[in-house]
Amino acid sequence: MSFFLFRRCLSLLLTLVAASLVVFGALEWLPGDAAQVAMGPDASPEVIAAKRTELGLERPATERYLAWVGGLLRGDMGQSHAYGSPVAELIAERLAVTLPLALLALAISTAVALSVGVYAAAHHNRLGDVGVMTVTQLGIAVPNFWFAILLILVFSVKLQWFSAGGFDGWSFDDGLAAGLWTGLRALLLPALALAAVQAAILARFTRSAVLDVMREDFVRTARAKGNSRAQTLRRHVLRNALVPVVTILGMQFSELVVNAIVVENVFYLPGIGRLVFQAIANRDLIVVQNVVMLLAALVIVVNFAVDVAHACIDPRVRAGAL
Repeated sequence: MSFFLFRRCLSLLLTLVAASLVVFGALEWLPGDAAQVAMGPDASPEVIAAKRTELGLERPATERYLAWVGGLLRGDMGQSHAYGSPVAELIAERLAVTLPLALLALAISTAVALSVGVYAAAHHNRLGDVGVMTVTQLGIAVPNFWFAILLILVFSVKLQWFSAGGFDGWSFDDGLAAGLWTGLRALLLPALALAAVQAAILARFTRSAVLDVMREDFVRTARAKGNSRAQTLRRHVLRNALVPVVTILGMQFSELVVNAIVVENVFYLPGIGRLVFQAIANRDLIVVQNVVMLLAALVIVVNFAVDVAHACIDPRVRAGAL
């Protein structure tokens, strides 16, 4: 296990370095002048040149890349040109919305998908299986933003159970439970909109994984020994079916973070998505650069965690057989 972790940590480090090079290089190629945008269209060439010097845009790209990476290692992401605030503070404020939203959506989609997927596999080719497959196919076909608008029309406009958008922050003045409920209530509809497609995909994948394991010889042996269908599923099928499902879960978390950018704009949530859109509009490249790098690092670390979980579940992964 130690050698496996060493290899994965080395791979994680190299991937982060490669991601930083791609992010920095991609933004270097973007058209436009950040100094021109910051000072406005009527600014004189002298003022724009002074701004370029202030932003450090006159320095060579290699020097700016090393300064940026060095700042990241020290926890310094620089200063936003548009907001006039440290980028780290801006991102921390927005992550307090985006991260709980993605985790809530992941929890909902996982709970629903595993339950439904196992149920469909256990009732293979019966009415329940056909119903689950039909609903999940519909869930895959519906885009996140369309489902988000539908949820607003039903639960906000018609039933008035939830607000149509906005987020008042995490306030715990009235107690921990009341503060959590206030924040989660604002995130529930966006989380459902995010979770719908992911739950549908994961449910179909879980069903296939469980069915594949149920066709194995050791499962037939377990049934021949007198184990009931439920006992066989619980003791022999679910653990083996979890290996590919965990891999898909890691990939889905990445998609949830990316899709959250769209859903946040539908529900007018002050998350990372709106920050990126505003930063791009203002040509605030230092914010865009750090947010994209943060999301890339988050995806890479989650995939690393999935690999470790995969190795814990299946010893063949640790031995390098898979």
